[in-house]
Amino acid sequence: MTDTVTIRVETPFQRFWSEFRESKIALVALIVLASIIVLAVLAPWITPQNPYDLAQVDVLDGKMEPGSEAFAGYTMWLGSDGAGRDLYSAILYGLRISLTVGLAAGVLALIIGTAIGLVAAYAGGRTEMLIMRAVDIQLSFPAVLIALMLVAILGRGIDKIIIALVAAQWAYYARTVRATALVESAKEYVEAARCLALSHTRIVFRHVLPNCLAPLIVIGTVQTASAIALESTLSFLGVGLRQTEPSLGVLISNGFEYMMSGRYWISFFPGVALLVTIVSINLVGDQLRDVLNPRLKR
Repeated sequence: MTDTVTIRVETPFQRFWSEFRESKIALVALIVLASIIVLAVLAPWITPQNPYDLAQVDVLDGKMEPGSEAFAGYTMWLGSDGAGRDLYSAILYGLRISLTVGLAAGVLALIIGTAIGLVAAYAGGRTEMLIMRAVDIQLSFPAVLIALMLVAILGRGIDKIIIALVAAQWAYYARTVRATALVESAKEYVEAARCLALSHTRIVFRHVLPNCLAPLIVIGTVQTASAIALESTLSFLGVGLRQTEPSLGVLISNGFEYMMSGRYWISFFPGVALLVTIVSINLVGDQLRDVLNPRLKR
């Protein structure tokens, strides 16, 4: 009688998931982040009102305490703001805008920064020097200052905010990709590809770029959270999104003037939603860093 030995082979995704869920905190953060995204997507169907439809907002409901009943008959579990908008509804609609701005700015900055970083690493010489000097100059200024300057020039609006955030963040991706691509370009498999007379485009996109994806994923999560925080900061200062384009920053700004009168909930609950969103993204990004680069594991 012979014993049968069963060998279980894990797929890359199964291996990745088993390592990711080793951190209970990161797993909880991922669940919270997924729940936030689902709630934001389903906001039109799970909220009692569209807080930015004037036909559904009653000014008589203004500054209601949490748990109060609106004149329309539903309960305002988180209270209302000065304009009579249900805060629960306003927060979910605000999450839609904040997440959209953060993801759009993150993806565009990633694409632009990756392209510039690859050009700098692969071209070398004077081209690399000029690009990296521009990156150094960019990174010498705080991102919020660059965003403020561009918003002052471009004006307010979602598209203007996204452009400002992309301009403030592309350099982070460019520096990361350039450093990683330089290491990969010096390896034997890239030299072999050059000896086979493969095109520069094929070498870059087939051999160099795939090996730059791991740090890009980590940087992308961190910069997405940073973009959401930057947009909220600009909106809170009154130079970001308009009142008709709600975000969590706008909601916090709307309630700031009522803080001293005891109506804390108008700014408090949107602030908690913003804090939980940013912390969840950062915790997920930290665990992604540990999984994708075990040498940095704490």
